[in-house]
Amino acid sequence: EIKEAVELPLTHPELYEDIGIRPPKGVILYGEPGTGKTLLAKAVANSTSATFLRVVGSELIQKYLGDGPKLVRELFRVADELSPSIVFIDEIDAVGTKRYDAHSGGEREIQRTMLELLNQLDGFDSRGDVKVILATNRIESLDPALLRPGRIDRKIEFPLPDIKTRRRIFQIHTSKMTLADDVNLEEFVMTKDEFSGADIKAICTEAGLLALRERRMKVTHADFKKAKEKVMFKKKEGVPEGLYM
Repeated sequence: EIKEAVELPLTHPELYEDIGIRPPKGVILYGEPGTGKTLLAKAVANSTSATFLRVVGSELIQKYLGDGPKLVRELFRVADELSPSIVFIDEIDAVGTKRYDAHSGGEREIQRTMLELLNQLDGFDSRGDVKVILATNRIESLDPALLRPGRIDRKIEFPLPDIKTRRRIFQIHTSKMTLADDVNLEEFVMTKDEFSGADIKAICTEAGLLALRERRMKVTHADFKKAKEKVMFKKKEGVPEGLYM
């Protein structure tokens, strides 16, 4: 879906012209943290050789009133100037939540920033060389106006990995590790705990660090068990997964 919405319009716009349809302006990626939304956005940019402009939603909410809308305008101005380009706004829920009666200056600033974003999405041609990718962990909190057709035309869910995908992710992240004979990765693949791809990467990294701290060349099953406990504890405590990314 992201190939149809972002990659093909930038690399082969004539396909849409030949069939007589307008390509989507952009997509929103949604799902649990650590499921690969940011990685996919970067991969699409690399596959198209487009300029990749990434901002985090909270960065658009500035200390001084009026800065948020200005930043949004500047972001799209630069995207147009450097086109073909992809505008990637991560954690869009920081500015794109459902509108309500704003009481504080900060709340009003969020709403003004959101309105400017809607204006920018309305203001550029879907046949142009600028595409928009939004990402969120909380799609249910977003303002429906942001997701209406003609602004963001595709919603792509990123679920947590199933057992087959878990197994593959563990294989990828342990492929260059020296594992002891007692390591049984299937125990972690089949666990009832909910792992994201980032969680699995973090477990493998932490297991390797445990062996390294004890000057051991092989990573044991016990290392993986301790690593899993540590990663899951940090996840419950809200420690950012980016620590391992």
